[in-house]
Amino acid sequence: MRRVMFTYFTSDPSSRALCSPMLLSTFSHFSLFHMAANMYVLWSFSSSIVSLLGCEQFIAVYLSAGVISTFVSYVAKMATGKFEPSLGASGAIMTVLAAVCTKMPEAKLAIIFLPMFTFTAGNALKAIIAFDTAGLALGWRLFDHAAHLGGALFGMWYVTYGHELIWKNREPLVKAWHEMRTKNTGKGGGGRSN
Repeated sequence: MRRVMFTYFTSDPSSRALCSPMLLSTFSHFSLFHMAANMYVLWSFSSSIVSLLGCEQFIAVYLSAGVISTFVSYVAKMATGKFEPSLGASGAIMTVLAAVCTKMPEAKLAIIFLPMFTFTAGNALKAIIAFDTAGLALGWRLFDHAAHLGGALFGMWYVTYGHELIWKNREPLVKAWHEMRTKNTGKGGGGRSN
């Protein structure tokens, strides 16, 4: 399983598999602590993002964010020539965090181990973006800073503009999809129509 996991569940622009790892690496983690930290942050912001977007749109944005943040990571790795595999949900989770912080900048946040120190969501987002920008510029290898920045910028863009441009204008695409399905099931395709 190790070869399969490394090939398809880690993202690296020098790998023989390029597209499927852009999504699948979002569901792979280095350690139990890595997964627990990511899932805690996702859980912390999940009710806010679902109330903003709804379940279906949240899933679409989250999966898209995994691919987009990995693509930004690919671009940064190609530009710097540093080809190291990446994995984890943090790029997609940064989209969720940035979307919530952009829509609710005055919300109060705290760090789990330091609950006595609170700060606004807007300031937290600025600090995270500054940290990842510094990490990318200085070549830090603690995190995939490019994926974090890509995820954060996508989250900010989506709640500001993308929702209006994409989600609210999806009706013609959905209608075309249903018409195509109806035509195919009517031709004896064995499928059922709704």
